[in-house]
Amino acid sequence: MVIMNEGLTHLDESARPRMVDIAEKAITTRVAVAEAVVVFPRDAWVHLVDNGFTTKKGALLDVARVAGTMGVKQTSQWVPFCHPLPIDGCSFEITPSPDLPQLVVRCSVKTTARTGVEMEALTGVTAAALTIYDMTKALGHGIEIQRTRLISKTGGKQDYLAE
Repeated sequence: MVIMNEGLTHLDESARPRMVDIAEKAITTRVAVAEAVVVFPRDAWVHLVDNGFTTKKGALLDVARVAGTMGVKQTSQWVPFCHPLPIDGCSFEITPSPDLPQLVVRCSVKTTARTGVEMEALTGVTAAALTIYDMTKALGHGIEIQRTRLISKTGGKQDYLAE
């Protein structure tokens, strides 16, 4: 079996996994934004809206923001080759869709470091979405977490903006 590792920075010349050496990279300000969408069955959505997005477990959106922040800070412990980074800041926008039974969760993370915070933003948005699921699953298990993705990143070798 031939493994093509061209462009895969977490594989060495022998295709063995490794942590990338970032010692020679420039320290720059880096920002990443990730998004996930939590989709609800119609009856669960109506219940959430009618109750101001509060469940028996607490204020849904506030708890999700706290969980997401915890996820951002714990990323290097969840993702094996992710460098522990100083987090300059992170923020969450959790927005009910105006015409669909869903919450759009966005996480923005900023650092001044030698590597980017894409994984931190993705982990943060995932932790927030999982918390939303956990806090609302009593309303029905048909809840779905969809379209977890990187929206943008700036400050590294190459910027990115999703279409």
